[in-house]
Amino acid sequence: MIFMEGYVGFFIFILGLIVGSFLNVCIVRMPQGKSIVTPRSQCVHCQKTISWYDNIPLISYLLLRGRCRFCKQKISFRYFMVELLTASLFFSFYYQYGLRIILLPYLVMLSGLIVATFIDFQHRIIPDEVSVGGMIIGIIFSLSIPGLQGVAMAEHHWVYSHLESLGKSLLGILVGGGSIYAMGMIGELLFRKEAMGGGDVKFLAMVGSFLGWKLVLLTF
Repeated sequence: MIFMEGYVGFFIFILGLIVGSFLNVCIVRMPQGKSIVTPRSQCVHCQKTISWYDNIPLISYLLLRGRCRFCKQKISFRYFMVELLTASLFFSFYYQYGLRIILLPYLVMLSGLIVATFIDFQHRIIPDEVSVGGMIIGIIFSLSIPGLQGVAMAEHHWVYSHLESLGKSLLGILVGGGSIYAMGMIGELLFRKEAMGGGDVKFLAMVGSFLGWKLVLLTF
């Protein structure tokens, strides 16, 4: 059993590396309004298409010493950091929750948080694809997996369990977005300038759709 858990944990870590590599694409392209599917990854300096063997998470960055194979320009350390961070957090969440269905929505939410954080650091925006899209996904997960909102599945009350979970998700959206909006209004009155943007409101509303109103208040 211990060996099996180790193998699963290793797989989850590798999955995190792969997802982290994709999240890097999202972080670069979303603010530019580009597709995150096509074209294949390119060097941001010389626009050369990156071969698969130069796109292996962590390993390729180390082998290339953080530079493009073609133009020798420096590759941002953020690529390495996002891949390692995502893999480490994926493993941590697996260690906490095990290989249960509830792990999936948490990993999806975690991926959205990573993308939003790094885009916000650089561009001071949070794309609607992350916040609004994540909000919709959070609602769907809450409706499908009542345990995400702490709702126990009753054998003879299947529909009610799912509807209760959905209600908690919707309330989480209102409380999450509303708390940030109220803080922004107070800050605007005090400082006579915008204190919170609309992206922040939608972002915490997205978190609320996954966590419900109690945990989103703790997050706030």
